[in-house]
Amino acid sequence: MHDMTEGNLHNAFAGESQAHMRYKIYSEIAIEEGYPNVARMFRAISFAERVHASNHLERMPREEGYFSGKNPYGTGTTSENLQAGIDGETFEIEEMYPTYKKVAEFQEEDTAKQSFDWALKAEKIHAKMYKYAKRSVDEGEDVELGKIQICSVCGHTREGEAPSQCPICGAKKEEFKEFS
Repeated sequence: MHDMTEGNLHNAFAGESQAHMRYKIYSEIAIEEGYPNVARMFRAISFAERVHASNHLERMPREEGYFSGKNPYGTGTTSENLQAGIDGETFEIEEMYPTYKKVAEFQEEDTAKQSFDWALKAEKIHAKMYKYAKRSVDEGEDVELGKIQICSVCGHTREGEAPSQCPICGAKKEEFKEFS
């Protein structure tokens, strides 16, 4: 694997791993503040971030590399945590994944490109969900959400019932994990 694509996989793995843990912690804060649906949303998206991290890790060569990433640190109120989620997802959508995909494409690293593409598509949904939830929390209300479904293959996220086939990776309905 080319060094630049490998480095991007390492960075993406680090960022997604951190997002996974951040969102789990944010879920606990949302529970403490009386927002059980926001907490469930954070738990669901935390699982999707773990799927992204796993996909990136599986595509890395088994050798030493470096880790970095641009992610917010620390915790705050549920509203502040939702903003941190929005900011992190926006960075991944606007800068990180488009760049990583271009490098992987240029270096003809198709499996890395696929992993970056799957994550990018899911991150767009996560950002929308966080923005929706933040509006509710800022009005002093818990967000209204139905079941949240996460594809365990690519991290695709959706509210409602799981589709018969994942629109991103084609996985069957049985591959979706429900958060209700």
